[in-house]
Amino acid sequence: MASSFEQLQQQLKQLPGLGYRSAEKIALHLLVEKPEKLPALVAALQAAAQSVRRCQRCGNLAEAELCAVCADERRDPGIVCVIEQVPDLVAIERAGAYRGVYHVLHGRLSPIHGVGPAQLNLASLLARVAAGGVRELILALGNDVEGEATCHYVTQHLPTGHEVKVSRIGFGLPSGGGVLYADPVTLRSALEGRRDYA
Repeated sequence: MASSFEQLQQQLKQLPGLGYRSAEKIALHLLVEKPEKLPALVAALQAAAQSVRRCQRCGNLAEAELCAVCADERRDPGIVCVIEQVPDLVAIERAGAYRGVYHVLHGRLSPIHGVGPAQLNLASLLARVAAGGVRELILALGNDVEGEATCHYVTQHLPTGHEVKVSRIGFGLPSGGGVLYADPVTLRSALEGRRDYA
């Protein structure tokens, strides 16, 4: 294959969720089957690279200083949902059950992978709490060792003198799922996260 094709395939392969075959398929689709779509894709990538940045307040994607969520006056700025990545925000928004705001950490603590507090968007979260106005932090991080470590770090480093409720999203059985096929971690989380029914 041509070296330029190989370079395109290598770049595509670096995208999350794309392996060698998927990258090859996309490259062939763009170059051979639908070459007329390539200029629009390149233009969209260049436009996004020039205009999309991180929200100054929460770390979400934005084209202005604030993202659409932070700029929305109908949202409750006193309730902040702390998430790992932007796709988590998209998933929560899709559910349509949350009207507060967010704070995107862009990862979670993982000393094994060299990710410490300085590599995450943690300092701005703590500064946000210190500035006042935050009544509740909802920790919506993964239910694993790294997620727990990140939650622990946040709670241990909250500024003193501010009454902030800290909650954690519930984990447990998926809707339509049963106890029989759940793994031990999920069952433990479901039991620990139980709530009053009556």
